[in-house]
Amino acid sequence: MMIFFKERLALLSVPKTGTTAFQAALRNRADLVMSDPPELKHAPVYRYNRWIRPMFEKVCGAELEVVAVMREPVSWLGSWYRYRQRPLLDGKPNSTKGVSFDNFLHAYCKGKPPAFANVGSQAKFLEAQPNGCKVNHLFRYEDQDALRRFLEQRLDMDIRLERLNVSPRARLAPSPDAACHLRRKRAAEFELYESIPAL
Repeated sequence: MMIFFKERLALLSVPKTGTTAFQAALRNRADLVMSDPPELKHAPVYRYNRWIRPMFEKVCGAELEVVAVMREPVSWLGSWYRYRQRPLLDGKPNSTKGVSFDNFLHAYCKGKPPAFANVGSQAKFLEAQPNGCKVNHLFRYEDQDALRRFLEQRLDMDIRLERLNVSPRARLAPSPDAACHLRRKRAAEFELYESIPAL
């Protein structure tokens, strides 16, 4: 998460959406950078609402606009699946080594996913709060240029990005059965993604 106080912006860091590259490019421009621990770096809207928003509201009398990125759900899950195949996780419960992508997707759809498929939810991460705190500017991961142009305009600067924290490459194509199961069980993920205007 990064805060740009003068511009009244908070950029959330949804896991697996390329925000690490923006954090690296904008670190010196931001007024507050939360890069560790992961619970703060990847603070969802509900955590931002509970801890960060009140700090700026009560101390500075400022309400920030929230910016975030969402990735197409199958692509997002594919990134998690590949990330959890790295050798560092061999033999651990959250490793996907030896698990097919279809089985990973079916496991993710369970009420209580096993450790290897327990990767959270973008829809829950971005969920608006009862007090009105919400994401004001939501961008598709697949349209990085739209986010870059938005930030360049708001921050009045050029932004150059490097690819960082990239998962190992793999061709992942879910079977029609797994894709249908995912879309039925995790409909909120697809509904939110499809509601984002394609710029």
